[in-house]
Amino acid sequence: MQPKGPLMHELSVCYGLIDQVADVARAQRALGVARIRVRVGPLSGVEPQLLLQAFPLARAGTVAEDAELEIEALPIRVHCERCNADTTVLPNRLVCGACGDWHTRVISGDELQLTSVELVTEEVA
Repeated sequence: MQPKGPLMHELSVCYGLIDQVADVARAQRALGVARIRVRVGPLSGVEPQLLLQAFPLARAGTVAEDAELEIEALPIRVHCERCNADTTVLPNRLVCGACGDWHTRVISGDELQLTSVELVTEEVA
């Protein structure tokens, strides 16, 4: 059965993630992958809950078949061009938290980053 709707996007993201992790495991001659950690911002276009749902489908039959996915949710932070403050904001309100000006630029919260891969390097008895 093919997943439909919003899950399809996260499944594609998971397949890409598994490809990156497989490259790391291959380069390190690992037997498997125990844990994958990613950072996801609210503006990344990826829903963490859907990513967690899609992950078991993407990892099946891969070097990461037994891996656990850990997601760190990131806040949205903006830099104000007017007062130079860096503040945490809401997705639908990207104005400066210090002075209220709308001349801001996003400095974090739009990321989707693979931060670490925990490898299995020897058989566990």
